[in-house]
Amino acid sequence: MTPTVVTIGAATVDRHYAVSNLPAPDGGAYAPAVTDHPGGVAANVASGVSHLGRQAGLLTRLGDGDLGETVREGLTDASFDTSRVRVGPDTTTHCVILRADDGTRSIVTAGDSVREMRLRPADRPYLAAAQVVFVTAYAPDRVHRTLLEWASEPGFPPVVFDLSGPLLELDGRGARPASIDRWVETAELFVTGRVAAESYLGCASRAAAAELRERGVRRAAVTDGEAGATLVTRGKTETSGDGTETNGDGGAGGALVDVPAFDVDVVDETGAGDASVAGLIDAWLLGDRDPAAAGRFAAATAALACTTVGARGDPPTIERVEQFLDRRRE
Repeated sequence: MTPTVVTIGAATVDRHYAVSNLPAPDGGAYAPAVTDHPGGVAANVASGVSHLGRQAGLLTRLGDGDLGETVREGLTDASFDTSRVRVGPDTTTHCVILRADDGTRSIVTAGDSVREMRLRPADRPYLAAAQVVFVTAYAPDRVHRTLLEWASEPGFPPVVFDLSGPLLELDGRGARPASIDRWVETAELFVTGRVAAESYLGCASRAAAAELRERGVRRAAVTDGEAGATLVTRGKTETSGDGTETNGDGGAGGALVDVPAFDVDVVDETGAGDASVAGLIDAWLLGDRDPAAAGRFAAATAALACTTVGARGDPPTIERVEQFLDRRRE
């Protein structure tokens, strides 16, 4: 199989603690239930894209212990190519997720298998054959430096960069600020959430989108949970293909398009951002939807992802997303 989308980053075990409350500093919480679920940003995006009907592949590294075996078992029936899943003598990257009753959560990541990842020369043809390459900021900086070199070569597919976490969390583990700066200029789509945007840009939401536009980004998506998202696009767009009006702010560097979030009964926010990225890749980069319609499609995938426990508990399909959107138009 030649994947249409190849993702680079983590596949993990997410241990969910359903807690009475998210503890404040020096505070505590009680977890009456603990469950394990498959996760990892790169694996989540690969799964999301594949369930939307695209062929996907994952490039990651696991440890050789029990945790690694658990992740491998979880990938046995994966809907995406796992031929580039490697194993080394490391502790498999894994997450502890504290999830409150309202679906909000805090995440702690441990393990060093992803931190030891490298891109090999033999990976280049695999990536180059794709139509889109996705990389999370949690991949180590040497992966980013290599991928940035390849991305600058003629014929290499467009890259989606996800600034998955704040700079302090990335320090010594993921992309460094200099590499992030280069991705602003190089990536076909630069994605960031509120916390990461505030850390890197000193602002969030629409202000962060405007700052990325000033820095010359090609396309960007700045998400802000229930407040929705703002897309940066090269063409001024105020009305989507289905007639949905948006707030378009044209400028020399392109337009800002505001996309509202959908109101759903949130069970678990984990993986909603990854589902949104999968939706943007499918609808905006690979599909023919205009930015407003693509943003609405991505918002629907994120909303559906919030209605189940775990990042890959019940990945939205194209049929479910379209049905969801149809109901919201009624």
